[in-house]
Amino acid sequence: MASDSACDAFSVLPPETNVMATTEELVRTYYAALDEHAYDDLRGVLDPEFVQERPDRTFEDRESFVAFMRDDRPNADTTHEIDGVIVDDSRVVVEGRLFDSAGEELFRFADVHTVDDERIVHLRTYTQ
Repeated sequence: MASDSACDAFSVLPPETNVMATTEELVRTYYAALDEHAYDDLRGVLDPEFVQERPDRTFEDRESFVAFMRDDRPNADTTHEIDGVIVDDSRVVVEGRLFDSAGEELFRFADVHTVDDERIVHLRTYTQ
């Protein structure tokens, strides 16, 4: 298991604050943290009881999700391109595409984020 300390030297959070101003900014920080390998920032936007449900598996807590993204995801050199965002109180729906390092589209996704107390508590991912 690789240490993420070197990867976490880079932060995608605004330098003046670690507080997200809006739920949309919080969710956009989630994608930036994944793309930039900023795992401390990723951990910071997720609630400790975070759950992600996706077609191939379910993560039952923040630490297992962050560990998978840091150490075990099949292709870590990806970029999320957000095509649309809908915000409804504590729910943020994001439609986008995932690209590999060569710029090839891997798949389309729709993510439904539930936010509570300035953290993402639940994420349901749909892929096409």
